[in-house]
Order: sequence, then structure tokens, then C-alpha cells
Amino acid sequence: MLHLVATASSLAALAALLDPDKIASAMGLFLVGVNGYSQFYAIYVGVRLATAMLAYLAARQGNQPILGDLTALFLLAQPAGRLVAAFAIGLPKGVLLAVCAVELLAGLSLLALRPRGKFLSP
Repeated sequence: MLHLVATASSLAALAALLDPDKIASAMGLFLVGVNGYSQFYAIYVGVRLATAMLAYLAARQGNQPILGDLTALFLLAQPAGRLVAAFAIGLPKGVLLAVCAVELLAGLSLLALRPRGKFLSP
């Protein structure tokens, strides 16, 4: 599962890197100026690559479940933020709702498949 998360996060970052305007549009964003693009790249490329590298490292270091826990927290933080936004403006629609479902499923799956032992143990 960690390899799948690493691959999906890497591919999402690559897609954002190659066609930022198309990905931004699918996410309901309109990129304006240097700051808009900078913020987009920070989140959709930088954070996605960090998540991918963390998932890959967690998969290699099977005896350190904390790395998998951190990967799950990275994934679950996004639907958690969208849940907060849902109270203010409503649930996401279209592609973003599907992305949210995948993030939620992947994060919960990582926690469910976690090696047995102490929760959040090093």
C-alpha cells in the first residue's frame, strides 16, 4: 500500500509539474501571477513529492511504523481540511470529490494495515 501511495503521489506531482493550469482548473483553482503559481507548485508538487518520498521511505523501513503513520497523517490532513471547508462552503464537487475519497481511503488503509504494536510507536 505504501508503494501505491508513493507512486500515486509521484504521478500527481508530475502531472501538476507538466500542466499546472489543467490540474489547477480540475481542482477549481485559477492561477494568477508568480505568487499563484508558486503556491500551486509548493502544494501540488512539493507536498506531493514529500508525501511520495515519505511513503517510499516507510515502505523500505518496515520496522519503523511511525513513518507509515506520518504518511497516513499527510494523506488524511487533506480530507480533514476539506471537511472544515464543507461546513463553511459545502463539499467539493467533481474530480476534487473523487480525489478526496481516494486520499481518505488511502490514509485509512495505511492505518488499518499498520504493523501491530504500539500506536504511533517509533
